[in-house]
Amino acid sequence: MYPYDVAPGVDTTGDGVADEGSLRGSSETVAARIKEEIQGRVKDAGIEVIEARITYLAYAPEIAAVMLQRQQASAVVDARRMIVEGAVGMVEMALDRLAENKVAEFDKDKKAAMVANLLVVLCGNKDVQPVVNSGSGV
Repeated sequence: MYPYDVAPGVDTTGDGVADEGSLRGSSETVAARIKEEIQGRVKDAGIEVIEARITYLAYAPEIAAVMLQRQQASAVVDARRMIVEGAVGMVEMALDRLAENKVAEFDKDKKAAMVANLLVVLCGNKDVQPVVNSGSGV
């Protein structure tokens, strides 16, 4: 995905057909439309437009900023997805090793609490503060 993509399924060229949503990706269609528009306006003067091209395309700063934010948000989501996938793999590995070595047996609730705690530790973006559980007490 490029930062200048607009939205798929939108008519960005003005030809009445939904396209891939990018003016840059449809530059030939846009250039042909510009040529037709100019020709229609100058034909009474006897001028023939042979070719029209887009040599430079720039977005307004507001649009560019929004598109950059969207691109950054997508990168953050992708990074978080990778972090979570890695953390889930580490939690699975930890639970398997604990069961394999018979270090501890967990009921369903304790396993869920351990998984939640490990995921918070592995996926958090701040340093972890250890908590010592001294038992259930009487």
